[in-house]
Amino acid sequence: MKSTIYTLLLLCPGFTFAQQIDTVAIAKIRKEGLDNSKVKEIAHHLTDISGPRLTNSPGFQRAAEWSVGELKKWGLKDARIEDWGEFGKGWQVEKSYIAMKKPYYMPLLGIPKAWTSGTSGPITGEVAIVEIQNEEDLKKYADGKLTGKIVLTKSYADTTPNFKADATRYTTEDLDKMTNSAPFGQSSFTAEQMERIRAQRSFRSRVDSTLKAQKVALELSGRTGKHGTFFTSNGASYKGDAPLAGPAFEIAPEHAGLISRLIESGIPVTLEAELATTFYDKKLTAGNVIAEIPGTDPKLKDEIVMLGGHLDSWHSATGATDNAAGCTVMLEAIRILQSAGLKPRRTIRIALWSGEEQGLHGSFNYVKKTFADRETMKLLPAHEKLSAYYNIDNGTGRIRGIYLQGNEGPRPIFEKWLSAFSDIIDHPTVTSRNTGGTDHQSFDMVGLPGFQFIQDGIEYGTRTHHTNMDTYERLVMDDLKQMATVVAAFVYNTAQMDQKIPRKELPKARPIVRVGQ
Repeated sequence: MKSTIYTLLLLCPGFTFAQQIDTVAIAKIRKEGLDNSKVKEIAHHLTDISGPRLTNSPGFQRAAEWSVGELKKWGLKDARIEDWGEFGKGWQVEKSYIAMKKPYYMPLLGIPKAWTSGTSGPITGEVAIVEIQNEEDLKKYADGKLTGKIVLTKSYADTTPNFKADATRYTTEDLDKMTNSAPFGQSSFTAEQMERIRAQRSFRSRVDSTLKAQKVALELSGRTGKHGTFFTSNGASYKGDAPLAGPAFEIAPEHAGLISRLIESGIPVTLEAELATTFYDKKLTAGNVIAEIPGTDPKLKDEIVMLGGHLDSWHSATGATDNAAGCTVMLEAIRILQSAGLKPRRTIRIALWSGEEQGLHGSFNYVKKTFADRETMKLLPAHEKLSAYYNIDNGTGRIRGIYLQGNEGPRPIFEKWLSAFSDIIDHPTVTSRNTGGTDHQSFDMVGLPGFQFIQDGIEYGTRTHHTNMDTYERLVMDDLKQMATVVAAFVYNTAQMDQKIPRKELPKARPIVRVGQ
């Protein structure tokens, strides 16, 4: 055996692996990923050039077509945008302006809510405060008093100063706690807390519905955020047959607070605004970007290793950390493997998903059409052919380890692979914990090994995730380089194994309950 190859025996429940790790290949991956990185160029195209990437919007289409072009240029096979089914209308902002005109002029920080309609030209009006905290409050506004008015839902957002850093990295203690404390499947919320969260979401939806029914001239809200950063979402349904909703802005909570205080002091506030939006409803189906590096082993080339992230974003910025970061990493990882001239035994397939922000639609429907139906657990032949799926969708922070999703079988494999990068992964961590809210769940829910990497949070929860500040400047390029290099190694090692990655027991069939629009 060559000196560059060593044999690693891994004992897993029900499995014995004789795994060969090619240190020459890993050295090539490290060289290409750390010294010849293209993450800046990829991220620039996905964010600055493509723009906001709501599913079925022109920005998403720009990013998807550019990605397909690059994948073809790098030599991947069958690069394409593959439709997965009906999503709904695309949408984008054409013009957006909002300012306080009286008692004095002040431009306001505001972003239109997604899938809302425009104002049909400039409007000016006095602001009415709507304070709705319970069902009794809601009844007060069901009699037409708000029709034609500019309405601000009173904000209760915490806008006090921060005494902790916005950007953080995991400490050794954090990672140890992640490994040793919460077992797989244990929720961070109690049943009572989860019920309160569901009730709050339901109530907020009823508030929005009431205001829409009143046909207000403009709806304003300032729910969450601080220091000029605020969180945005949708104000209407994207479904093809959904009725149009009136114009609505999310504004900075500080500006919502200013307007409220003035009015409560007896000082009328007049706003002027103009909003123009375009709906794209001629093509309601949506697609994912798919491409492959074909396998070379006659016995294993029909088996698949997948990597991916969601290409769609929200609309208030350019979706840099959510999730151009993940797509940049995955595109760079596949570029690294191609540029290094590696010939994987299994086929490696990249997927850049659409519709993630509205409920994992792109990955869920891809898995349903390709591998298995979660609601019936009817398995398709390809279900047996997938070794693993690897996902990135927690921002710009570097990889610190991996979540097992309760699948203990791969633990020793992943621990060994991570240890090979101990010089660029501080305190490598493998935890049995599950992590949710992104596309690996579509695989995990049908019993396929789907994994999300542990990443440093940086500013994800405080400044970038779904905010008006999720821009190129928030990306940490050295972290993206590290991630792409580690992911490329994981994918390549998985493709070279004699056996597939161990699996959990197949879950039982169950209906899918979707929350939201």
